[in-house]
Amino acid sequence: MSSNPPSRPSLHEGRVLLVDDEGAVANAHATWLTRQGFDAVPVLSAEEALALASQEDFDAVVTDINMPEMSGVELLRALREYDRDVPVILLTGAPAIESAAEAVNYGALQYLMKPVPPDQLTSSVRRAVQLNRLAAAKRLALQELGTHTGEGGRASLEASFELALESLWVAFQPIVSKDGGKLYGYEALLRSEEPTLPHPGSLLDAAERLGRLGDLGSCIRRRALATLTADQEWILFLNLHPQDLADDTLLDDLLEHHEHLPRLVLEVTERASLEQVPAARERIASLREAGCRIAVDDLGAGYAGLSSFVQLEPDVVKLDTSLVRDADSSPVKQRLIRSLTEVCKDLGYSVVGEGVETEGERDVLIDLGCDLLQGYRFGRPERPFVQPSW
Repeated sequence: MSSNPPSRPSLHEGRVLLVDDEGAVANAHATWLTRQGFDAVPVLSAEEALALASQEDFDAVVTDINMPEMSGVELLRALREYDRDVPVILLTGAPAIESAAEAVNYGALQYLMKPVPPDQLTSSVRRAVQLNRLAAAKRLALQELGTHTGEGGRASLEASFELALESLWVAFQPIVSKDGGKLYGYEALLRSEEPTLPHPGSLLDAAERLGRLGDLGSCIRRRALATLTADQEWILFLNLHPQDLADDTLLDDLLEHHEHLPRLVLEVTERASLEQVPAARERIASLREAGCRIAVDDLGAGYAGLSSFVQLEPDVVKLDTSLVRDADSSPVKQRLIRSLTEVCKDLGYSVVGEGVETEGERDVLIDLGCDLLQGYRFGRPERPFVQPSW
């Protein structure tokens, strides 16, 4: 390092995590960056860095590549599991094409040769911090626009997720019969008052990133099932993430409401694969034995092939909104829907047309063989229980 550093810029330049198994290098970098106004935190292993980064937020990470136990590239990959934005600068004294390619694949900001000149280290770290702050500003703007996906530091995401669970509520959208719009049932839909996770997709994404899909699924089930009473005659459609099927508490949660299970249809989306669910068919069989019916959701939008039907053996099939939208003016969609409904009828499945918004869509779906209909045409998702229109 130069003995005559440039004049010190303003304080609070940013918080930087420095990772190098050579203590002298880590400490030298930390000393230099501290003089430049950064809050520099040196650690001697990737494992230590990962533990620290999982608990605290940093504006940038500077790590050596060649370290024992866990390399810098492996650290980068692990960091991306819970923070997609934090800039990572990789240092190496022995560059390799393989590590460089992998670094690019996982979004490394820069790949620098050691020893790194002090001024280059300063400028690279300052740029990394600025980019991180830009990403933070973008997240804030997306929050205001209602399109935030919950990406950011793990600690802040955990806090937002907890608040979302506390304010979670269930909206119910009516499902009607093709015969004049008679009420058949309601689909329970996730809602939350937490502004940083403003829509169901952002909350589900946060749960997946945090490894807490089980907590979210259990919370939704409890809130939805708590609304059921003995005097109701309609059917409740309840969404399951495929990973919910692997949750050993699922059946126990449902059996607490055993008297209502014959009124329950469990929807499993075709957008996700069941291949990662151990003993999926056996778990589905247990749910059916308890009294539940099974639906394949989003038919036409997910995995091609018959795997979902083979494993689920559904009682109900729901056509995806993308098929239903403007079906009254699309001969291609009409042919597709008719083909699907005919096959489903042959197999004994009831068919729901989902996402119906217009009278034309309603009428053509009835003509094409749908038994049940759902969408804004009949009622928006609301707190219990909106009466459907026709």
